[in-house]
Amino acid sequence: MSALVATSESPVTGAHSHASVLRVEELHKYYQMGENKVHALRGVNVEINRGEFVAIMGASGSGKSTFMNILGCLDKPSSGRYLLEGIDVAGLDKTQLAGIRNRKIGFVFQGFNLLSRTTALENTELPTLYARLDKAERRARAVESLRLVGLADRTDHFPSQLSGGQQQRVAIARALVNRPSILLADEPTGNLDSRTSVEVMEIFQALNDKGLTIILVTHETDIANFARRSIVFRDGTIRRDESISRRSFAAELIRTMPALGD
Repeated sequence: MSALVATSESPVTGAHSHASVLRVEELHKYYQMGENKVHALRGVNVEINRGEFVAIMGASGSGKSTFMNILGCLDKPSSGRYLLEGIDVAGLDKTQLAGIRNRKIGFVFQGFNLLSRTTALENTELPTLYARLDKAERRARAVESLRLVGLADRTDHFPSQLSGGQQQRVAIARALVNRPSILLADEPTGNLDSRTSVEVMEIFQALNDKGLTIILVTHETDIANFARRSIVFRDGTIRRDESISRRSFAAELIRTMPALGD
């Protein structure tokens, strides 16, 4: 099991609040393909409260990836509103969107996207270069983020010296280093074996328990069951939005799995 360390000095702090962290209203997204207009999202309405852990599911072409790109300020809706902590994101320009992404959103992807010639500490520190922090503060935040995901003893290791699970933990630490309002995770266990996937989901659960809002895209029901809420997309609309009643917990699953090398 991963050595997850949580301390009172962690960058992820605060009790759960029921205040809305994001809300989308009548969200539409379409793409012009020659003479045809392809609708990716059709009037989506969603509110996610601070401290929630939400799994986004749906088949290929359902609209879930488009939805996540808009939430991550990587794309703009064709119409409708997206409010992130009360800010109408849809009206911001490219520079303002970049600032929002850096300050308020942490990203974790299926591919770890680590720089191969850069240590775990330096990879984690990268987002702070755009946050106008001094060198000591950048280093302190990176060290704390790595400690939070159980890699305090791997700060000087390069990606080639880390397992897949450890590389994904570095990617999670990097996403946390600027203390975001939301963590967006797009198929974060897609390149991992079953046991390591469960260990990564244990980290997400622990971060959520400390108050971090997490939105996770996955096509695997077993992974979605680690969240607290599931939203299922189909044909650009939300077909189901419900609480997860039989939530999975990593410690219970790991006990049933054969031991594997980390």
